[in-house]
Amino acid sequence: MLRVDAIKAVLERVGDAPIVSNLGGTTFHLHNLNDRDENLYMWGAMGLTSSVGLGIALAAPDRKVVVMDGDGSLLMNLGSLGTIARQSPANLVHIVWDNHQWAGTGGQPTHTAVVTDLAAVARGAGIPKVAAVSTLEGLEEAFDQAMREDGPWCIVADVEGSDSPDRPDVSIEENLQRFRRTFER
Repeated sequence: MLRVDAIKAVLERVGDAPIVSNLGGTTFHLHNLNDRDENLYMWGAMGLTSSVGLGIALAAPDRKVVVMDGDGSLLMNLGSLGTIARQSPANLVHIVWDNHQWAGTGGQPTHTAVVTDLAAVARGAGIPKVAAVSTLEGLEEAFDQAMREDGPWCIVADVEGSDSPDRPDVSIEENLQRFRRTFER
């Protein structure tokens, strides 16, 4: 499945839940498809999307919080899975777009291209609800379930290679201020 199609499917189902998106293609697609106040774009923080999403989920326990991460970024911060499991926020839905490469640095293969299974790592870290999906239908089913049920959830979605979405011109400060205001409503 193409990452852009997977992001479209999530956007059709997410409602007004906040989304924290990983740098690069994920953020570019998310912004280009549906720039909204509830999107927090993590421009320069590779590896921190899962941790930032966890903090937001803990601070706003009455709202589902969706994290759109990448395999390369999560590999840089695998410890976040254990922290998510220990804190166990029922409202966190962590999606990992696994394209098996460090797309932002030239497309070198990540560990998931060879030996590492991030769904198995999430289970081993203690995440209670984990799904590994490779089709759009599988993603839609897992995401719908995650939005209905308590978590935390980790959905590892196998997506096709790299793509080159247009990079939007976004003010990091303005994005943060818009996102913060969604919690004041």
